[in-house]
Amino acid sequence: MDAYTEFARVYDLFMDNVPYEEWCGYLSGLLREYGVPDGLVLDLGCGTGTLTALLADRGYDMIGVDCSEEMLGAAREKRPDILYLLQDMREFELYGTVRAIVSICDSTNYLTEYDDLVRVLKLANNYLDPGGVFIFDLNTPYKYREILGEQTIAENRDEGSFIWENYYDEETEINEYELTLFIREEDGRYRRYEETHFQRSYELNRVREAVVEAGMELVAVYDAFTHEAPRTDSERVYVIVREQGKSTGGNQ
Repeated sequence: MDAYTEFARVYDLFMDNVPYEEWCGYLSGLLREYGVPDGLVLDLGCGTGTLTALLADRGYDMIGVDCSEEMLGAAREKRPDILYLLQDMREFELYGTVRAIVSICDSTNYLTEYDDLVRVLKLANNYLDPGGVFIFDLNTPYKYREILGEQTIAENRDEGSFIWENYYDEETEINEYELTLFIREEDGRYRRYEETHFQRSYELNRVREAVVEAGMELVAVYDAFTHEAPRTDSERVYVIVREQGKSTGGNQ
């Protein structure tokens, strides 16, 4: 969970191929469909806040949580009017409840222990309004095995370059990212940085078990950006779970 330090400086540069507007349209559609057309929403693992800002533009009152100070610095530069909190998603704390929680761009895959996934779901259940929803996405085991595992991805830009090496262990279900960055400094020279990231793939039956263990209700699982059931070759899925345990009169 200590990644995204130097990479935060060039994260948006190398993520400029992500169709955030389309992702936001899909996500806001799900929020409306499941009863959250407006109100207070938490973006868990918000990164540099691109999606957070887009949801705010659609009328949601946003809070962003991330464990990287550098990523949050970039987020605050974009939208200083949004409340950003430097917190580990496994231990996040809010002042009250929210109508919905979202966690997108495979932030949940960074929970490499099953117990951590359960812990985050329990926290979500605690901080959601009665009947509120938690929507998160996951890279699938298929994607790690067949698309990312043992692959090397490289990209070169004037502002910086990166080499991204992947190693997937099917026994532990952990994908290790070795990230080497060459970032241009103010004097024009390039400095080398290295980061290591770990993500875990979760079979859907394990996700269902975690939802039940956390005391939440599993509402739906979709192949990403559709309303269809996941396929064997789905690369990303969206999971929608609902708060359980509170009355409409307040927390139990």
